[in-house]
Amino acid sequence: MKRLLATALLLAAAPAFAQPALAQPATAPQALPTRLPFSPSIRVGDLLFMSGQIGQVPEGMDKHKEGFDAAVKGAMDSIGKILASNGLDFGHVVKCTVMLDEMADWPRFNAAYLPYFEGKRLPTRSAFGADGLALGAPLEVECIAAFT
Repeated sequence: MKRLLATALLLAAAPAFAQPALAQPATAPQALPTRLPFSPSIRVGDLLFMSGQIGQVPEGMDKHKEGFDAAVKGAMDSIGKILASNGLDFGHVVKCTVMLDEMADWPRFNAAYLPYFEGKRLPTRSAFGADGLALGAPLEVECIAAFT
């Protein structure tokens, strides 16, 4: 009887678990050109999934030398703008994925990344080396934030 009752309770609860949250475009600081095949961010339930941000290396700067720090700042500032346009900040970030064109840039990336989380809990993070990032970028950072 206990087994039958437990099975009935699970079956009754199943529809609540089976219905996925609908993905909705989230607020972005500026609209992307319509020719790009992705959204800057999508909200699913209480999570905000952000597309990777590459930052920009100033013209004439070497992307792995003096321009690298500017690219990290550009990528992180872009993430900050997406967060802010959705009423969030870096304290809401729960996961980041970092792609580096040159793994030798890892210490410099960390030095430029950490100040964005000063006084806040650090998110979980994965990182890997990737050859051939979009637009020849030296790095790409994508994050997931929670509204709760």
